[in-house]
Amino acid sequence: MNNVTKILVPTDFSEYSARALSRGVDIAKQNGAEIVLLHVVDQDIHACTMDYCMQEEEVEKQWKAMLEGARDRVRKEAARFSSSGETNISTEVVEGIPYEEILKFQDLNKVDLIVIATHGRSAIAKYFLGSVSSNVLKGAKSEVLLVR
Repeated sequence: MNNVTKILVPTDFSEYSARALSRGVDIAKQNGAEIVLLHVVDQDIHACTMDYCMQEEEVEKQWKAMLEGARDRVRKEAARFSSSGETNISTEVVEGIPYEEILKFQDLNKVDLIVIATHGRSAIAKYFLGSVSSNVLKGAKSEVLLVR
């Protein structure tokens, strides 16, 4: 990896993502790079179940609570890995389709390296490359490091 100055580490708060962040921190220390820890809140919220629908105000309230919870969680995750002060980790929370937002963020922020877990929270993680990591790998313009 040549001249790495900005590393993007997407997280879904799984143990796999924590491993990717740990690897990203190691690389950042070696290269004097900064890390951006990114969480994408999937915009696919279901307002209705079989016979019940939430009112629009309740959906908006839940959405805001989800975003604030994600912001708090990503800050805590960054603090856990940057407590030594050796690595600068900034955080971002965006809304959308995870792989699309990761690729968009890469394009807009001159990311040199994406360090992403091969799997997220799904139970079939042992058998298949995750769809988010697979799509990021296919669409990335920078180097991608997949972490198990």
